[in-house]
Amino acid sequence: MSTSVLDMSVSLDGYVADPDDFLGGEDGERLHKWADAKGESARTAARFQEKWNAAGAVLAGRRTAELMDHWGGDHGGLPIFVPSHRPPGPAARWGYPLVTYVNDGIESAMAQAKAAAGDKDVQVRGAYTGQRALEAGVLDEVQIHQIPVLLGRGRRLFDVLPSEIELEIAQVIDTPEATHIRYRVRR
Repeated sequence: MSTSVLDMSVSLDGYVADPDDFLGGEDGERLHKWADAKGESARTAARFQEKWNAAGAVLAGRRTAELMDHWGGDHGGLPIFVPSHRPPGPAARWGYPLVTYVNDGIESAMAQAKAAAGDKDVQVRGAYTGQRALEAGVLDEVQIHQIPVLLGRGRRLFDVLPSEIELEIAQVIDTPEATHIRYRVRR
């Protein structure tokens, strides 16, 4: 059975990007520096990379998909599902056969992504889409890479939620560069 996982790097004050959609710091990549660590932290990053590579599909918000140019038409060979009320742009419509825009809601988009993933994970990309998946009850897990930095402004991961959502901690891995916490969504 497929598991849907929102996987995001986040600052201690809850931001996933600065106001210009960069990932913080002078080079715009502060929130992802942990993945380039050395020593034991590098082994931890490699384990996460293996999990991402073992996924079966991606569910990405339209903003995220467009900012990433739909990852060139696939996300490491994975099909990409984009919930949206508007039709895709020309690249996604004609040039990217593994990109599917779904216009009948987040539940349908997740069902299609899980069907494509089979028994592998669905990687969820984008704060807004993660929030909507939580709201609809179709997100199974949240993987947070909490970075020891305060960005002070930008785009928050959980800006607007409909109600309190209970989570249970499934795993914690602490490294000097980040604390990685995996939660299960309680239903």
